Amino acid sequence: TLLAMVIAIVLAVGLAMMRKSVNPVLRGVSWFFIWFFRGTPVYTQLVFWGMFAVLVPKLSLGIPFTSVEFFSIDSNVVMTSLTAAVVGLSLNEAAYLSEIVRAGLEAVDAGQVEASKALGMSRSLMMRRVILPQAMRIIVPPLGNETIGMLKTTSLVLAVPFTLELQFATNAIANRIYKPIPLLLVASIWYLVITSVLMVLQSMLE
Repeated sequence: TLLAMVIAIVLAVGLAMMRKSVNPVLRGVSWFFIWFFRGTPVYTQLVFWGMFAVLVPKLSLGIPFTSVEFFSIDSNVVMTSLTAAVVGLSLNEAAYLSEIVRAGLEAVDAGQVEASKALGMSRSLMMRRVILPQAMRIIVPPLGNETIGMLKTTSLVLAVPFTLELQFATNAIANRIYKPIPLLLVASIWYLVITSVLMVLQSMLE
């Protein structure tokens, strides 16, 4: 959850800035990314990343349409079950977070931007020193909710499958001892405990 959220936040900031860019290509790429990953089910995306090594057995770098190959590696080495789970969750979450970040950036008063330009700040410096710090007041509350949602979404990585995930582990035990309901309750209690801790941390951060 933590790793996927960190990657998603970095991607979301980049996507939000691309959406606000004057370059139509950057805006188009950002729009397509958000449209695609918000428009397809996260379970379907996780299944795809879980089957990536089957669809693409080898990753290689070379000259297209020739036999010249500079570098190649087995896809199973790169796309492990953990990597597939993190990639699937972070890309999906980035699409949603980017809209939250964009809303936060647009909520900053235009006068702040004008004042920064008057002081001779570059766009990157203005973003780091003026816009992002003020936008965080708007971004943090929904970001906490998205983190809690991400925690519960990790139960879907059994589609990869990722065997160390809580839901997968409890399902495996339930299938072995033929007691699915008690194990579902155990998983639910663990999710409640972890989400409660995250809710407390969110309140403190706000």
